[in-house]
Amino acid sequence: MSTEHPFAQFIRIIGRGPNLSRPLDEEEMYEAAQMIARGDVEPLQLGAFLCILRVRTEVPGEGAGFVRAMRDSYKAPEGAPTVDLDWATYSGKKRQLPWYLLSAFLLAQNGITICMQGTEGHTDDRLFSSDALSQLGVKLAGSMEEAAEQIKATNFAYLPLRNFMPRLQEIIELKPILGVRSPVNTFARMLNPFNAAHELQTVFHPNYRDVHRDTAQLLGQKHMAVFKGEGGEAERRPHKPVMVQYLHDGQKSEEMWPALVSEDAFYKDDNLDVARLPKIWNGEASDEYGEAAIIGTAAYVLRLMGRANSPEEAIEQATKMWNTRNRAELIKAA
Repeated sequence: MSTEHPFAQFIRIIGRGPNLSRPLDEEEMYEAAQMIARGDVEPLQLGAFLCILRVRTEVPGEGAGFVRAMRDSYKAPEGAPTVDLDWATYSGKKRQLPWYLLSAFLLAQNGITICMQGTEGHTDDRLFSSDALSQLGVKLAGSMEEAAEQIKATNFAYLPLRNFMPRLQEIIELKPILGVRSPVNTFARMLNPFNAAHELQTVFHPNYRDVHRDTAQLLGQKHMAVFKGEGGEAERRPHKPVMVQYLHDGQKSEEMWPALVSEDAFYKDDNLDVARLPKIWNGEASDEYGEAAIIGTAAYVLRLMGRANSPEEAIEQATKMWNTRNRAELIKAA
């Protein structure tokens, strides 16, 4: 008789059908995720595990256990700077330019330290942050050490997932084989490699907002905001009112943000020409929708960080930042 593989127990727990299966608890997922991180699972097991979770939808305890296991696989370098904001970017854009990059540069110019971490390449016909940043001449961090140095120099770094958790990048790249998004896309967003006190999260499907916030609560995250972003990225859709959900020191709250521009201001950009971004920044060109997205996204961060007492005040502050930005400097040279 063959010996059962150690990982089989976790598939059995979640895969025994509607009456006998149950979610993994946090410690069970921690153990399962450690095995995944070490590569101690068979490809067939990994595919089954991911697809069952995808069909059933991940629960916060599973998210917390998975993230804890992955965080134990790396550590921030000695002398790393304090990072104010962890900014996950995992979806890519297909209808609009990544205006949120200019929001991040604007905040960095105003002294807020940001680690943007994410992935790329898992979905065709999308413009990912890494591609856009490379076109803008912004060097991607090759490691956590390099990200730390870039944050010290410029208040901003983009750290690709592949450069600090390559195992998760490999799993995300299984999408063309599995045919569906992996739950790892949800979990990886919450890695927060520099343990920033503030997290900005976004969802494409609104029902995932609670999963993100409740997982963050289990992980002891101090402050986070989650909302439905443009195309799944952390970018304000300024032509729509938006519900933002928060976590502050374990307390949950939510508030409605009003639209900033009319519905008519939205348009589908078929070109996604990244060269337009510096032109908007330096005032050579203008874009009503894009500039509202930039200001609105920056305002989310100001509100999350407690620098504004209301959405209206946050918008006012972000607008002032935008109007007084250093147009000659998109981002400091690292």
